Amino acid sequence: MFITPDSLFIRLSNIDTWGLVFYRGIIPFVTVLLGMLIIYKLNFFKMLFTSGYHGIIYILTFSLTNITFVVSIQNTNVANTLVMIAMAPMLSAILGAIFLKELPDKKTWIAIFVTFGAAVYIFYDSLKLGNFFGDILGLITALGLAIGAVTIRSARNKNLVPAAVVGKLIVALFALFFIESFTLTKSDQIIVPLMCIMCVAIPFVLVTIAPRFIPAAEVNLFFLLETIIGPIWVWLVIQEQPSIETIQGGAVIITAIAIHSFIKLKNS
Repeated sequence: MFITPDSLFIRLSNIDTWGLVFYRGIIPFVTVLLGMLIIYKLNFFKMLFTSGYHGIIYILTFSLTNITFVVSIQNTNVANTLVMIAMAPMLSAILGAIFLKELPDKKTWIAIFVTFGAAVYIFYDSLKLGNFFGDILGLITALGLAIGAVTIRSARNKNLVPAAVVGKLIVALFALFFIESFTLTKSDQIIVPLMCIMCVAIPFVLVTIAPRFIPAAEVNLFFLLETIIGPIWVWLVIQEQPSIETIQGGAVIITAIAIHSFIKLKNS
C-alpha cells in the first residue's frame, strides 16, 4: 500500500529520470541507514558482514532491479515493462520450487495465473512490439524481484535489510554517471523526499523482511496491487481517468489477492 502512490508522485515531480533515480537511491539509503544505526547501532555492520553470499546476491539483485526498471521504461512501452514485472510471482514460485523445494499450493498458482492474466488484459491495447532491449530489461527486473525474494526466503535467520541499504547506495552511485542536474524545484523539494521515504524506503524495508515469513511468490503477488491502486491515486489527484480495462482487470487482481490472503490467513 505504501508503494501504490509512487506513480502519482513520479507524475507530479519535474525532475529528469536519472535525477529521480539518484534521489530514489540516496534518500532511502540515508533514511534507512540512520534508522538501522539508531535501532541496531554497530550491530548493523555485523549483520551486513555476516549476511554472507545471501547478502551479496541480494545487493546485486536489489540494485540491478532498481536500475533495469528505469532503463526498461526508457527503452520500451511502459505497458510492456509492467506486464513483464507481473511475471515476478510466477518466476518466484518456479525458483522457490527448484531451490527451496517450496512448492506453491493450488490456490497460490490460481492467484498467480489470474493476476497475470488480469495484468495482460489491462495493458493488452497498449502492448506493442517495443524495443527488444527494453523488453528484456523488463523481464530481468521481474527475474531480479523473484531471485531477491527467494534469496531472503532461503536466509530466514538473517536480516538482509543492511544489504538492501547497500543496494540503494549502488543505485545512487550508478545514477551519478547519467544525472544532468541535482536541482529540485520548490514543489519537488517536498514531493521527491516524501516519495523517496514513503514509496521507496518503507516498502523496501518491508519487502526485504516479508519473505522470511511467507513464500516469495506470495510476497510478489502484492506488488500487483500497484497496477490498479496506482492509477486510482492518479485519478483522484490529477483527474486522469483510468481505462475501463484498468478498472475491470484491477478489480480481478484485488479480488484474487484478497481471497488468496483471506484463505491463507484463515488456514494459518
